[in-house]
Amino acid sequence: MIIQIGKVKKNKAMANKDNFKNYFYATTPIYYVNDKPHIGHAYSTVIADSISRFKRLSGLKVFFLTGTDEHGLKIEKEANARGMSPKDLADAVHVKFKELFGLLSISYDRFIRTTDEDHIKTVQHVFSMLMEKGDIYLSEYEGWYCTPCETFLTEKSLIGGNCPQCGRPASKVKEESYFLKLSKYEKRLVEYIENHPEFIKPPFRKNEVLSFIKEGLNDLSISRTSFSWGIPVPGNDKHIIYVWFDALLNYLSAIGFEEFQEGEKNDFNLFFKTANHIVGKDILKFHAVYWPIMLFALNLPLPKTIFAHGWWLMDNKKMSKSLGNVIDPVYLINNYGADALRFYLLREVTLGLDGDFNMNNFITRYNSELANDLGNLVSRTTAMIQKYSGGFLPGLEVGIDEDLIKTVIDITANLNDRYDNYDFARILEDTFKFINTVNKYINDSAPWKINISEREDKEKLYKILRSAVISIYYISYLIYPFMPDTSGRINKILNIEAFMFLKFPVTPEDIFDSHGVLFKDGHKINENRDILFPKIVNKD
Repeated sequence: MIIQIGKVKKNKAMANKDNFKNYFYATTPIYYVNDKPHIGHAYSTVIADSISRFKRLSGLKVFFLTGTDEHGLKIEKEANARGMSPKDLADAVHVKFKELFGLLSISYDRFIRTTDEDHIKTVQHVFSMLMEKGDIYLSEYEGWYCTPCETFLTEKSLIGGNCPQCGRPASKVKEESYFLKLSKYEKRLVEYIENHPEFIKPPFRKNEVLSFIKEGLNDLSISRTSFSWGIPVPGNDKHIIYVWFDALLNYLSAIGFEEFQEGEKNDFNLFFKTANHIVGKDILKFHAVYWPIMLFALNLPLPKTIFAHGWWLMDNKKMSKSLGNVIDPVYLINNYGADALRFYLLREVTLGLDGDFNMNNFITRYNSELANDLGNLVSRTTAMIQKYSGGFLPGLEVGIDEDLIKTVIDITANLNDRYDNYDFARILEDTFKFINTVNKYINDSAPWKINISEREDKEKLYKILRSAVISIYYISYLIYPFMPDTSGRINKILNIEAFMFLKFPVTPEDIFDSHGVLFKDGHKINENRDILFPKIVNKD
């Protein structure tokens, strides 16, 4: 139920209130357009893309949102420094994010811009609702502000007069401002966080948020009068709405909040109950404190999960242009491939912790796991089919190795829980253990030593080839959320339609179907078998 000031309105979609379990809503932060995207932007977006792909594969109705944050003093200053308008800057830079996401095969359902008309309408509508309700009021702000972080700061939080987050000087500000009543909802938020363990992940981040709230929440200044680039306060356009109040509302505007408010039948409520906000740890406060209070004030349900990942460092230092240690994701993609980058970002560190980006580690993982383990398994298996049976897969009647079947079933049995806990490193670890198990199965079986002139030996060879192919098919399923292009290339090599007989979780019946129907006797493997991951030769 959405309560508007003066009346109560029920949306028809609420009649399907229990259907939300079939929905999944994933969001990245919307990215600031003051500069081109870097590895941190790629990281957040690949996380959201991977879990969205898995949920779609599991049969859920998914909405995956990303986009750009285009208002605020920082954008206005950057545009002025470049001799252009803020909108021209936003128009130029947001394309860079779209280009990167295209290179990374990001499967978003909407790329939102805070300059989009429907978003601007939603922001002004929400501001008016909360002002009429009394949760927003006009007063005066006097305190500190960090323009690079677009953050209001308390005196005690400063470190030598600098922002504790970015280390740059904070500015003293005194101006008329509208305020959001944070203090009114402080106790309710603490109780909610303590009673909903799935709300903030990883779990150790919950204590950080609770500690911040329990220090006491001051009402939040949510407008500025010292610049003009942003959404005007309705009815008082000398005030510009605070960029974070504006930005957070994209999670509502993108999935039809305005239409839902007007009583139109849509899936807004079904999606929003399942919201998973994937954010960097540096913006957790905005998402786990300010955002829930805005939703309390709107009488909306809170997101299901806010997941805060760590930073990518270089030489144990946060990447920054001034230090010259920023990793360009486009360079890595152009030289090593999008899936290699996606794989490394999710394989190298446990989500939630910081990771140190090291090119030697990147190349080692690429050569060892992608080229040697996965690439070699596909190459050697298809080469043997070409050599021993002219590229046609024989042996339907001899069956497939039972131990390999059991391993597939065991891995997929835990997948949903592991995805819900963002345990990508464990999923990939199990997947590559299985890849090595199949490689070992081939080595131990030694099909090249088999004398195929004997019927019994020929059947043994066929069982090895068929078991390896079926295993590769399921490996393509397991890696699909992380490495979608590679998964597609594998299925092209196998000459099949991807995931034609798969449903989640995998059962022995599924395996029988793929074994007996998808890979019939005489199924032809594609003769054009390109190398999935050419080895990197380190010239240094």
